[in-house]
Amino acid sequence: MYLECEEVQGMYCLTNFYGMSFTTDKLRSLVRKWQSLIEAHMDVKTTDGYVLRLFCIGFTRKRPNQLKKTCYATAAQIKAIRGKMREVMVRESSTVELKELVNKFIPEVIGKEVEKACQGIFPLQNVFVRKAKILRKPKFDMVKLLEIHGDVGAEDTGKMIDGSEKVDPLGVGKKVEVDDDEGPAKKAVVGDN
Repeated sequence: MYLECEEVQGMYCLTNFYGMSFTTDKLRSLVRKWQSLIEAHMDVKTTDGYVLRLFCIGFTRKRPNQLKKTCYATAAQIKAIRGKMREVMVRESSTVELKELVNKFIPEVIGKEVEKACQGIFPLQNVFVRKAKILRKPKFDMVKLLEIHGDVGAEDTGKMIDGSEKVDPLGVGKKVEVDDDEGPAKKAVVGDN
């Protein structure tokens, strides 16, 4: 995920979605022999005015009880699958705002929908939106950005600790008591596991 810093408020950077792509190793792990790789891309516009280019990738899968080693799709099947990919990407993204679309990327909702839609043409596996780029965005709106982030400084997630008790930096769970006279010298170890 790529995030773009759009506003700085004190110690907080208010970011917005800028793009997403698979890591190289994830992409390379999906590609195998004896199957067809099918890719499609489509420019979509969200309801709040963002224009994104989505790239979808999918691979053919053997049918149940198939004995043949390969599972290649014909050119006509690939063309039909590509059309379904485009159709699903437009349907899923043109009816929602950017925030909801980004939430669809994480659990791979669009990939599962493509897999379901293409079941009648050829069985697919590992269908993902592998990349998303923002091509155009609407005029900057501070109110909209704050709405996405909620109240930034309202909630303090940390808690205060007093100086007499220090936690082991290695995170083993041992607490070290510090005597104020001796400085950082360890006095006793509490909570031995």
